Amino acid sequence: MPKQDQNRIISTKESPEEIAFEKSLRPKKLSEYIGQNKVKDNLAIFMAAAKKRQEPIEHVLLHGCPGLGKTTLAHVIANEMGTNIKVTSGPAIERTGDLAAILTNLANGDILFIDEIHRLNKVIEEVLYPAMEDFALDIVIGKGPSARTLRLDLPKFTLIGATTRVSLISAPLRDRFGANFHLDFYQNEDIEKIIERNAKILNTEIEKAACQEIAQRARKTPRVANRLLKRVRDYAQVKADGQITKALAQEALALLEIDELGLDEIDRKLLKAIIEKFSGGPVGLNTLAAATSEEMETIEDVYEPFLMQLGFLNRTAKGRAATSLAYEHLGFKAKLDNQQNPLI
Repeated sequence: MPKQDQNRIISTKESPEEIAFEKSLRPKKLSEYIGQNKVKDNLAIFMAAAKKRQEPIEHVLLHGCPGLGKTTLAHVIANEMGTNIKVTSGPAIERTGDLAAILTNLANGDILFIDEIHRLNKVIEEVLYPAMEDFALDIVIGKGPSARTLRLDLPKFTLIGATTRVSLISAPLRDRFGANFHLDFYQNEDIEKIIERNAKILNTEIEKAACQEIAQRARKTPRVANRLLKRVRDYAQVKADGQITKALAQEALALLEIDELGLDEIDRKLLKAIIEKFSGGPVGLNTLAAATSEEMETIEDVYEPFLMQLGFLNRTAKGRAATSLAYEHLGFKAKLDNQQNPLI
């Protein structure tokens, strides 16, 4: 992750120092998990059926933008099923021996959670196939003509994979998941409930209007909402008596340079580059990355999804184009001929 994105208040990436903070706010049960109602309804049936059969649930793939609760949901599933969860990530599993060590240490019914599963290399994936299908581990002993395969039986476990880029997961691996759930951006009402709930856990008094103010700027993402709540709480403790009012929340968020729609300096820089340097677009991703000194992957995975949700950015066959809504928000006179037909 680029250092610049790590330092963004509204970054959807989790920083190492935030892990303990987020863990303290994490819901334990499905009933405590706010939002993603379709996913929750399906999971409730999915888990209830597995419990009746006294079997582990099928392998689960969770995908969606960063910060929407994939890791939290994996822990909720483990708690609901009354089993242990082992957490790792695609980049952390470098050799087949690493995966073998993890799999052989699982107990029957345990959950293995692999974050960023799209970053597993192909050799590791091939070891996973028999593990997921047959609960067996094939180990090659020796080399050349004398090499032979030894099959070890594994406990019946559940693999939960999480990814922000489901298109990068190979078809054979994707097909081995029994359940596939997409996590959407949250409604502001759900973000408000998350802020209200977490403020209680943090023993912080907050007005309903202040919850709405923070939620409006949280980019429809729980992780961003939690980070903003933490910063506004700090501001309230220093500048006031610790109670978060609407006016105080507005002051704190203005100091952080986050506007009423949740855009920060980098979002505005990206949109201004398209409007000022490229006449509103369309402009290719390579060119836009070079013009803004941002990485293509960061623009595509971090900035674009939210800007598209707001209707500020269009992806076209020829590149990225700013919409009339983006022109209006930034105070530019809209180039209506291109905005009415973004494919031009």
